[in-house]
Amino acid sequence: MDQSTTILAMAIGGRVRQERQSRGWTLDQLSEAAGVSRRMVVNVEQGAANPSVGTLLRISDALGVGLPALVESPQPKPVKVTRRGEGAALWNGESGGRGVLVAGTESPDVVELWDWTLGPGDHHVSEAHSPGTKELLQVQQGTITVVVADQSVILDAGDALTFPGDVAHSYANPGTEPARFSLAVFEPGVGSGHRPAVTDA
Repeated sequence: MDQSTTILAMAIGGRVRQERQSRGWTLDQLSEAAGVSRRMVVNVEQGAANPSVGTLLRISDALGVGLPALVESPQPKPVKVTRRGEGAALWNGESGGRGVLVAGTESPDVVELWDWTLGPGDHHVSEAHSPGTKELLQVQQGTITVVVADQSVILDAGDALTFPGDVAHSYANPGTEPARFSLAVFEPGVGSGHRPAVTDA
């Protein structure tokens, strides 16, 4: 992990530990509630892991706080500003792509705003989110292919798409130039414990 990834991993680990301890939960209790291994919870809390977005979603949902709460510092003010370059890079592609969480709201109805870049050939597969999740996407640059369940859609710059996020979906850049898109995710009822347990992948 590079320095910025290490700093982010340590910050996430500290927030997970703080939220777990504030509930009086053991590592095993969080592991069971989130449907991830105890080892993964330990690694996340120690900042030793670079967990998938799916793993972080399961942990944040189990804690009832939403993913943005794990990557943002608590701020008492109603207005939160994320300056350029300050977002949380939670995904890195093999061809230079990045998925950066730039803003989000608190639970129970969480809205996340992402800035995605996919390098040529980059491909990101997302597991199904919790029931009722919706996603909105707009391409800023290049061309991307979005697959939602068994439907594939090709989008060019300026095109937008609305789709259910509670089914498996993926984003890919089939071109030779970088592609960039904005993504908003609405996840209702975070913390109600309805996310299915899956293995750490």
